[in-house]
Amino acid sequence: MWQELNSETKIYEDLPRRRSPCYDMMVYLLHCSGYTLLRDPHFNKGLAFTEQERDAHYLRGLLPPSVISQETQVKRLIQLIRQYQVPLLKYVAMMDLQESNERLFYRLLIDHVEELLPVVYTPTVGEACQKYGSIFSNPQGLFISLKEKGRILEVLRNWPEMNIQVIVVTDGERILGLGDLGCQCLPITIDVGTNNEKLLNDELYIGLRHKRATGKEYDELLHEFMTAVKQNYGEKILVQFEDFANHNAFDLLERYRSTHLVFNDDIQGTASVVLAGLVAALKLVGGNLADHKFLFLGAGEAGTGIAELIALEISKRTNIEVEKARKNIWLVDSKGLIVSSRKESLQHFKKPWAHEHEPISDLVQAVNQIKPTVLIGTSGQGQTFTQAVVEAMASNNEKPIILALSNPTSQSECTAEQAYNWTKGRVIFASGSPFDPVEIDGKKHVPGQANNAYIFPGFGLGLIMSGTIRVHDDMLLAASEALASQVSKEDYEKGLIYPPFTNIRKISANIAANVAAKAYELGLATRLPQPKDLVKFAESCMYTPTYRSYR
Repeated sequence: MWQELNSETKIYEDLPRRRSPCYDMMVYLLHCSGYTLLRDPHFNKGLAFTEQERDAHYLRGLLPPSVISQETQVKRLIQLIRQYQVPLLKYVAMMDLQESNERLFYRLLIDHVEELLPVVYTPTVGEACQKYGSIFSNPQGLFISLKEKGRILEVLRNWPEMNIQVIVVTDGERILGLGDLGCQCLPITIDVGTNNEKLLNDELYIGLRHKRATGKEYDELLHEFMTAVKQNYGEKILVQFEDFANHNAFDLLERYRSTHLVFNDDIQGTASVVLAGLVAALKLVGGNLADHKFLFLGAGEAGTGIAELIALEISKRTNIEVEKARKNIWLVDSKGLIVSSRKESLQHFKKPWAHEHEPISDLVQAVNQIKPTVLIGTSGQGQTFTQAVVEAMASNNEKPIILALSNPTSQSECTAEQAYNWTKGRVIFASGSPFDPVEIDGKKHVPGQANNAYIFPGFGLGLIMSGTIRVHDDMLLAASEALASQVSKEDYEKGLIYPPFTNIRKISANIAANVAAKAYELGLATRLPQPKDLVKFAESCMYTPTYRSYR
C-alpha cells in the first residue's frame, strides 16, 4: 500500500526498493532482461510486452508473436480458472499466477473479487493450509524458526524488498477453526514446532518436527522478532498478528500495543467487522445497540474481542461505564454459560463476562433464559446452532439476528439455508464463510458475509497513510462506522447487512479515511499536514496493478 509510481517508468526505477542483484540499472539491464525478466513476477507482463519492449529488453523469440492487452489476459485467465471444478485447484492456479505475473494476479482478483475471494481467502484457504505441505512449490514470504534464534534481524535483511509497511505474522497454532497447522501460513511464519501429531508424522510436512516451544523460549523468540522488525523497518511498521492461539494472542497484543504499531486481526479485525454488521442491522430491527441483548457461543479471541468492542460502542453512544455496558452481553464457552460462580477458574480475558446467573450448560436453555436478540457464533464448531437453538431465537424475536462466524464452511455454526428455513425467512443472517442465496416462499434471501477482508486492508491503509504510531480502540470503532455506512438501501432490501465485495476498493478507501481522521483527532498521526480530502488521498495511495511501460 504505497503511492503508485509514475506508470511511464523504467524498470530500474523500482530498484531502490529492492535489494537484489539487479540493484544497479546497468547490472539490471545486463542480467535481468530477456529470459530472466520473464521470470521476475514483479516485472513480467507476458504477452502484453509491446514490440518496442521486446526489442529493448531482448525478448524477441522468447514469446509468441502476438501482443495482447492486460484486459484480454484477464478474460483468458478467468475462463481458465472457471474450468477447474475443485476449489483447491483454482487456489493453486491463482498462486502459480502470483508467482509468475504479480500485476496480472491482482488485476484478475480486483476485476473478479466476489468470485475469486472465496478461492484465495476463506473457505478455500483453509483447505490450502491443511494441505500446504503437499501443494508447496515455491516459498512466499519469510519463515523464521527456532533455528534462527539470535539471527532474526539477519533473516529480515534477506528479504529483497526494503519498503515494507505491513507485516502479517503467525505462529500457525490456530488457523481459522482448524487448530494447529504449524508452519503453514504466510507471509511470515514463526515456526516454534507443532503439537499436531498428524503433521509431525507426515513426510511432506515442511516445518520443524518437534513439539511447540512454550514459556520463556517462545517469549524470547517473539521478543527478538518484534525488536528486529522495528530496528529494520522503523517505528511505523504495522505488525498484524494472525491466527495465534488464545493464550498467546491476548498476551502479545497487550505486551506490544504500547511500544509497537500492532493489530490482531482475530481479536480486533473480527470485532470491527461484526460491530459494523450489527450497526447496519439496526436499520432492519430498529433501536440502538444498548436496546439489544447478545449471546455468544465461543469465548476465545474472536468472541471476547467482539463483545468488548460492542461494549465500547454502547459506552460511547450512551455515556455509561463499559462495565455496565457489558451486562447485556453473555458468553458461552465449552463449559457452559460464563457466570460469576466460575470466575476463579476462568482465563483472564473471560472474567469481565462472568455475570450473576445460575450455571447453564445447554445452549437452547441459555437462549430461552437469557432471551438474546442477537446470537453470535465464534466457537469453531460446526452445526452447533441446531434447529432447536435457531427456533428458540425465532420464538423470542420477530427478526432474530444470527451470525454464524466460524470458518471454514465446515465449521460454521449453521448454514444460511438452515437459518432461513428454521425461522421461516425472518432471520437477519451473516456468516464467516460465503453461502448461496436461499429462496423461501418465492422470496430470495441473500446471506451476508462477515469477512475480515472488509476491515484489515482499509484499516491498515488508514494507519499507513496517516503515519499513525499506535492503534487506539476508537480507530476500530471508526472502521466499523465507515463499513456500516456503505450498506445501501438496495442492500437492506435484500436483507444484507454488509455491502457487496465488488465495491471493496471504495469501501476500503472510506474505512481508511475514517481511521486516519480518528488518528489525527487523537494526535497519533505523524504525517502532517493532514490531507484535506482523506478519501481521495486514500485512493491515491492504493496499489493499482496496471502494467507499466518499460523504455
